[in-house]
Amino acid sequence: MASLVLSVIGDDRPGLVSTVARLVEERGGSWQRSQMARLAGKFAGVALVDVPDAEVAALEEQLSGLGSEGLQVRVDRADTGSRASDAGDVSLRLLGQDRPGIVAEISAALAAHQVGIDELVTDVRDAPMAGGSLFEVEARLSVPAATDLAAVREALEHLADELMVDLSLEPTPSE
Repeated sequence: MASLVLSVIGDDRPGLVSTVARLVEERGGSWQRSQMARLAGKFAGVALVDVPDAEVAALEEQLSGLGSEGLQVRVDRADTGSRASDAGDVSLRLLGQDRPGIVAEISAALAAHQVGIDELVTDVRDAPMAGGSLFEVEARLSVPAATDLAAVREALEHLADELMVDLSLEPTPSE
């Protein structure tokens, strides 16, 4: 079996996920995991699928044919190796007044400590009592075993003070 990562983008309309899932199923594949969303009238997502090795080329060809329907699908082989050096998952939550650069600054601080971002969800929402907009971040991070989590926390807390946002960094409970 081959593990494939499908990156999908196109104008949003009903049936996009069904179209891709049907092609995967027709090739004997199995949908493993995905994150997909409608953003500003576009449908965007990423999916991990397992497909028999002998069916990969045919699936790639079928998926590329969806371009004529306005759906672009990129297919990449998945890196199935685990990161044995990870100390574990950490959850990051941030909430504060929206302003440009929050994601850039937080992600730069994480990269400086070799911390990986496994999942990142952001949103801007109205702040009805204070006026303006609030920016919210929820992320799952991978911290290498050699990284000092206290130093990461200190760097992020310093940055949170500069940005005037509330930030928490907590170990992710095991599933």
